[in-house]
Amino acid sequence: MRLRSIFRFSTPTRSPRRQLGTLTIGQGEGSYACASASGSRAPIIGWWSFSKVDGDASPVSTCCYLSPVAALTFLLGFGGWVTGDDVRGGPSAPAMDDGGSRIRRRVSVRKRNRFSTESVLAAPTAAELKPGDEKEEEEMVAGSRRRKTVDVQPVEVQPHHPSNSSAFLVPFPTLGNGNSSGNLLMKLELTTDLLFSFQNIDSEEDMFGDYDSFAENSFLAQVDDLEQKYLQIPEQEEHTTDHATEDLCSESIKHSILSSNTVGDFTGLKTDEHTKNQSGHEDVSTEPEADLLYDVPSSQMLFFENLHNSSANLGDPSLKERDRSSSSHKTVNEELPINSIEEPQQIDDSSSKVRTSSDGNRRQSLKDHLKSAMAGNARAQTSVFSRTKQLKETLLSEEMNVAKKTIASSSDDLGPFYSLPSKVRDLYAQFRGIEKLYEWQHTCLTLKSVQERKNLIYSLPTSGGKTLVAEILMLQELLCRRKDALMILPYVAIVQEKIAGLSSFGIELGFFVEEYAGSKGKFPPIKRREKKSLYIATIEKGHSLVNSLIETGRIGSLGLVVVDELHMIGEGSRGATLEMTLAKILYTSKTTQIVGMSATLNNVEDLQAFLRAEYYSSRFRPVELKEYLKINDTIYEVDSKAENGMTFSRLLNYKYSDALKKLDPDHLVALVTEVIPNHSCLVFCPTKKNCENVAEMISKILSKEYLKHREKEKHELLKNLKAISGGNLCPVLKHTIPFGVAYHHSGLTSDERKLLEEAHSAGVLCLLTCTSTLAAGVNLPARRVILRAPYVAKEFLKRNQYKQMIGRAGRAGIDSVGESILIFQEKDKQQVLELISRPLENCYSHLVQEFTKGIQTLFLSLIGLKIATTLGDIYHFMSGTFFGVQQKILLKEKSLWEITVESLRYLTEKGLLQKDTVLTEKGLLQKDTVQGSEEEFQYSFRITKLGRASFKGTIDLAYCDILYRDLKKGLEGLVLESLLHLIYLTTPYDMASQCDPDWMVYFRQFSQLSPAEQNVATLVGVSENFIGKKASGQAIKKKVDKTIVNRLYLSFVLYSLLKETSVWRVSEKFNMPRGYIQNLLSGAAAFSSCVLHFCEELEEFWVYRALLVELTKKLTYCVKAELIPLMEVAGVLEGRAKQLYNAGYKSLAHLANADPEVLIRTIDHLSRRQAKQIVSSAKMLLHEKAEALQEEAEELLRLPSDFPGTMASSTEKA
Repeated sequence: MRLRSIFRFSTPTRSPRRQLGTLTIGQGEGSYACASASGSRAPIIGWWSFSKVDGDASPVSTCCYLSPVAALTFLLGFGGWVTGDDVRGGPSAPAMDDGGSRIRRRVSVRKRNRFSTESVLAAPTAAELKPGDEKEEEEMVAGSRRRKTVDVQPVEVQPHHPSNSSAFLVPFPTLGNGNSSGNLLMKLELTTDLLFSFQNIDSEEDMFGDYDSFAENSFLAQVDDLEQKYLQIPEQEEHTTDHATEDLCSESIKHSILSSNTVGDFTGLKTDEHTKNQSGHEDVSTEPEADLLYDVPSSQMLFFENLHNSSANLGDPSLKERDRSSSSHKTVNEELPINSIEEPQQIDDSSSKVRTSSDGNRRQSLKDHLKSAMAGNARAQTSVFSRTKQLKETLLSEEMNVAKKTIASSSDDLGPFYSLPSKVRDLYAQFRGIEKLYEWQHTCLTLKSVQERKNLIYSLPTSGGKTLVAEILMLQELLCRRKDALMILPYVAIVQEKIAGLSSFGIELGFFVEEYAGSKGKFPPIKRREKKSLYIATIEKGHSLVNSLIETGRIGSLGLVVVDELHMIGEGSRGATLEMTLAKILYTSKTTQIVGMSATLNNVEDLQAFLRAEYYSSRFRPVELKEYLKINDTIYEVDSKAENGMTFSRLLNYKYSDALKKLDPDHLVALVTEVIPNHSCLVFCPTKKNCENVAEMISKILSKEYLKHREKEKHELLKNLKAISGGNLCPVLKHTIPFGVAYHHSGLTSDERKLLEEAHSAGVLCLLTCTSTLAAGVNLPARRVILRAPYVAKEFLKRNQYKQMIGRAGRAGIDSVGESILIFQEKDKQQVLELISRPLENCYSHLVQEFTKGIQTLFLSLIGLKIATTLGDIYHFMSGTFFGVQQKILLKEKSLWEITVESLRYLTEKGLLQKDTVLTEKGLLQKDTVQGSEEEFQYSFRITKLGRASFKGTIDLAYCDILYRDLKKGLEGLVLESLLHLIYLTTPYDMASQCDPDWMVYFRQFSQLSPAEQNVATLVGVSENFIGKKASGQAIKKKVDKTIVNRLYLSFVLYSLLKETSVWRVSEKFNMPRGYIQNLLSGAAAFSSCVLHFCEELEEFWVYRALLVELTKKLTYCVKAELIPLMEVAGVLEGRAKQLYNAGYKSLAHLANADPEVLIRTIDHLSRRQAKQIVSSAKMLLHEKAEALQEEAEELLRLPSDFPGTMASSTEKA
């Protein structure tokens, strides 16, 4: 019977049931095998092709579906099986316009007497094979056939849209495995210039005609009969195919399918007359019932046109000779003479034998394949993926794999972008505007020591671009080596800035960015299933993070540690903490790389010895820096070649009246007006109060013309400052900002500082008066930097501080030159000349100098983490520290051995350690060198419960016993009617020692307390009588612990803040700077987190655990509960959180799904960069939480490692 042609294209207007799903095999430019299902109907097989036309960047795709007979031809011929991984939603072909390609062509169909299994295509000769043809697919094979001329009318093709299609798996019998016979091989390929379209069949019609597709007389039954018939055809023994020839044929076919060159071959084919000339036969009219292959599509005839051309290669003598010599290898298909395509096959009975039944058994019936495909696979569905996104992800994955192999092989070939995917380079251009690295950055990244992953210290002037190198190294670790990375920064503000800047990279490249600052951070960190984490931490939180990784045995997962401002290792207790962190990493992990960077390093040799690191330095600055000195009205330029270090430059030319000279004796107005308002300027002042005074003084002297410069933006800035402060506005800022002037120091709130920094960066504010902390904190470059005096508070300026301040001069990409001017008096001239000429100060270890926060804390954690538990191991560890490297310089009176023993004895006496072997004072202290006996080196220690609690909570050991007593006493009468008692227990001890209460305010606040709250004061030991006498100035006979009194006063401040949540009102009530109150709040939140971890290690304090969790959250955010989710996002402070909440963004999910452009229009004073950072940070947090929940769910379903059956089986194996 005749089967209908079922060529079909789905249109955009079709219902989902009538759209065709696609299954694609392979990827890239070329052709794809497709299998589709229309709704729940029978399957359709087709071929999909796309190519780039005339250099067009976007591919043009065409799609053609085959009739059942053509499908049979395809299924028999296509080798291999399609697996689930191969199922993808194909891309939609672009819509064709009215002028789209049309074609009118005649198609010849030739009827053949019998399809022979011995009809094959011969391989091309060796000379014809190109080097690029090594991976070509198997040659399509078909017998000769008669052709019938058919007219096909041109029809405009509608593009295929598979968005709602359902794809299914089709089994393809394997070609060339010795089990297949009579395979029909077909090559169907459509060009973008020739689009074929045939009559559509309505989806209500049966695509297989008027009979049951699975009945005995069905199409499948005929296929089965045909198959069985061909299985019985005898083989020819004279012509056997060599495997090598078959491989060449296979490669040639693959090339012809994938190469776009073959597309042009089809377009050049002639019409019916040309076909007649090649075949040597007349066209023969054929009845539909005469042959099953009557309905083969016209496009397939193009393949048979090429059969004749390809068959000419069979006559090549070299191939014939090779074929004759390879009689040991036979295949299912046999080669034919040249005229086998032109004439019906003549089979020599004497040279053939019948295939055995076992050959037929080795091959599964095609009927079974088609039945199972039609009945079962039509129901299979798959998600529709964007083809563009899939190709991008594939490219990214391939580049990352190349980068991994490159790093593993230590090759000099660094890959697309310093061993990173090219996408990273694109992201830097998109997010940072960085198109090209500086030459020194390239040199540093390509150092042999960096490629070999050796530890590295590098030093450059401020603003030289040090951080970018560190970021690229961290990305290499995260993406290529698949390990976590830690970045240690000095201040919380810088941590939050870096979190916001790198979250967008994490979203795009698939890694997490986690914040460890203040009270934020999880210990131990969450162990991710697939994605890696970039931890960005302060010095203190970085130490706790490393401790938790060592304790859980995961320190090896930390591939890289980057330390910014490495010179801080020599600064007090924070330097001691940083030294401990690095020493532990060096001792416990041989695979973790350490990279340190700084602008102010001098004794690098000591740091190199400590870190076992290479050193790289450069004097590069993107903008030239010129240093000047000013005394009276004369300006000198710093010149190292001059005799006294400076040369005359110029005299100030600014007319001052006598009144102005009194206001501005240092001629600051003359210096700043040379650059503002068109350029920016920073004025560093010795004290916070001086900052405010200088800002006011300059604003008074400046002319009214400065009010007009960006007047609208300055008005908006004032309005926004008032909004984030609950309607309050600093009177100094209210007067100075209209002139483009403001002050910046720790007395401002975080919200205020952030707004002023953004306004200065945008050029709205042209002048900032600031303290030295700005130089070490946020990066705010300016055209000119002026140092108001060579002092920080009352101390003379250090060379390191001076270099950091003047390093802010010159903005890369904006200024061509940067200038610094140091103003000094005649009395300071000699010190200033020494300042500009002497080298940078050396870094010295503070591990021993900071006794309780240094060496004692180190020893406690070493024993608690079991890094070193014996005296010998502890001494050996100390020898590898920065202090150990410098012990000859730092130790004058005692040896390292003596200091080690004394510290261990102190910890034992405080009840933090226990000795497993009794130590005698005489036996240990007589050893002033390392020459102790073997027995003494084996003395071991173990940590007590109190010691473990102190070490886990990172409590200063000077206060750990006091904290224990306070918590113990609190259990006797804990007042829970309010938060005051808990707040007192979590008020930092070190801030209490620096407090100086206002006794009148103290007494007033005490009088306003409820009886229950006053009872808290009585319980801690502070009476109303004592406070009243102090307020009235009376003498106090009874001694009261000053620390307790001060601590209670600070707890009053915090309690008021939690009740009112307004820093401004609390600032006025207690007569304290609002910045100090905010710092107190941050310190209390961090200490509350420490006390929580302390209590978790001591069972007797179980009651505090639940209470302190909630209190820590309140202290961390100090806002209304509904704003807390928004403030988890990096860069979102209270003022911004209120704006977002009022605009309808009330959750993390809202922010993560927000459009940055909509945010810009909705939220006042929000730049595009800030909006993108907020959205990226929210997405990062949301992904982290989702990942944590998935991990928790998998952990619940995972078989426990200590499951009885598992343990028994593992024991048996052992």
